[in-house]
Amino acid sequence: MNAMTEPGEPAVSVSGLWKVFGPRAHTVPRTPELTALTRPELLERTGCTVAVRNIDLNVAPGEVFVIMGLSGSGKSTLLRCLTRLIEPTAGHVTAAGEDVLTAGRSRLRELRRHRFSMVFQHFGLLPHRRVIDNVVYGLEIRGVNRTRRYRRAAEMIDLVGLNGYERSWPAELSGGMQQRVGLARALAVDPDVLLLDEPFSALDPLIRRELQQEVLRLHREVGKTMIFVTHDLSEALRLGDRIMIMRDGACVQCGTGQELVGAPADDYVRDFVSDIPRAQVLTLRWIMRPPDLRICPPGPELDPDVPVLDAARTVLETGGPVRVVGNGTVLGMVAPQDVLDVVTGPVGSVA
Repeated sequence: MNAMTEPGEPAVSVSGLWKVFGPRAHTVPRTPELTALTRPELLERTGCTVAVRNIDLNVAPGEVFVIMGLSGSGKSTLLRCLTRLIEPTAGHVTAAGEDVLTAGRSRLRELRRHRFSMVFQHFGLLPHRRVIDNVVYGLEIRGVNRTRRYRRAAEMIDLVGLNGYERSWPAELSGGMQQRVGLARALAVDPDVLLLDEPFSALDPLIRRELQQEVLRLHREVGKTMIFVTHDLSEALRLGDRIMIMRDGACVQCGTGQELVGAPADDYVRDFVSDIPRAQVLTLRWIMRPPDLRICPPGPELDPDVPVLDAARTVLETGGPVRVVGNGTVLGMVAPQDVLDVVTGPVGSVA
């Protein structure tokens, strides 16, 4: 039986997490003079490389939390630190209130088997096992009896849309189908947290989008907490409730897609989101101004969570401010110029 997360308790909590590679790595997080150095300065001075730098984050139960950044930013290392596939140098990681970093070897195995499940970029399927035998693997090493584990595997194969392929060999499947097997295998053990490390980056764009839809559907149906690593901002915006952008091992900004696109923290994030059509990401809730009913007469009403692009025609055709209404209450108003500013203005111009 998986441990339950208490109400209000994060599914995963990280504080002051460091991963340093090199000689006497453990001294770096404890030495303020060294922690102030940039990655190149630290390497030159100590021979150490910082992969993860003083990360703090809380992931809520049922949240899809995306970690993203360019190659070498530390995102995959951070993900592996959560389950100690890579041992952190300093800091704390807790899952459902339990300290992962102090767990002994036996307990750590239990946490990996029961609380976490991982899906990697490279599918990692066992080539000598058929699809259903791959899916039951995690349950098998848990000691679940044969009848129960194959019944559960059949349910997961149905969930990911692979009915009819139970007896196929991995080599007989397309890349997208193999990754579906990986998802089924990860879900079969009913983990508290599903960790996905660039699972779709090796796939072609059409299959990639199809599997993104699959993850969203699975999340709606099973409600798992997911921590998803990607270098693709479009993928992050599509999947993530919140997104953390990393650079040189550190968190540059963490927030919703709207916060990143509408109010980038610095030039690095601004460049990161520069190719994203803001009108497709930002909603009226983000751009509406306080209502003034004297200049906003009754007429069309729009929901605050409608994307600006979807609301543009109504607002522009009205020619004046349009009421933004939620649950029967006027929350704000949006004028044509507000919409045009988002559609045509520079990135980060919406405050």
